[in-house]
Amino acid sequence: MANDTTLAIAISLKPGRYVIFDGKACIVKVVQTSKPGKHGSTKCRVDAVSIMDDQKIIKIIPGHDNVEVPVIGKEVAQVLSIANDTATVMDMKTYETFELKIPDELKKEVKEGVQVLYWTLLGQKLMKQVK
Repeated sequence: MANDTTLAIAISLKPGRYVIFDGKACIVKVVQTSKPGKHGSTKCRVDAVSIMDDQKIIKIIPGHDNVEVPVIGKEVAQVLSIANDTATVMDMKTYETFELKIPDELKKEVKEGVQVLYWTLLGQKLMKQVK
């Protein structure tokens, strides 16, 4: 799992970037930093939302601490078949077939034969958009 994460300094996090909290890949929504005090370092309050289950996670961490950031692989696949809210897809490079959950916002667009962009992060695959 070491090759699908990298490290970043907490103070460098910005809204829209990705971070790993509690073993979940999250998108950063808000970052607030406090000024260093007489007896302490800068603190960062990071509000993030899990990509997989939309759970909100708030962390307060020292600004100079390292945080894990996921390395996101972006790939293209073709939809072979659809059953309920799951699509069986084939990767366009490796020809590997696997299932992806169809996000609610894409249900109207995902049809057999269309190509979709999917992300791989932390060993999981996530459908992101229809090409």
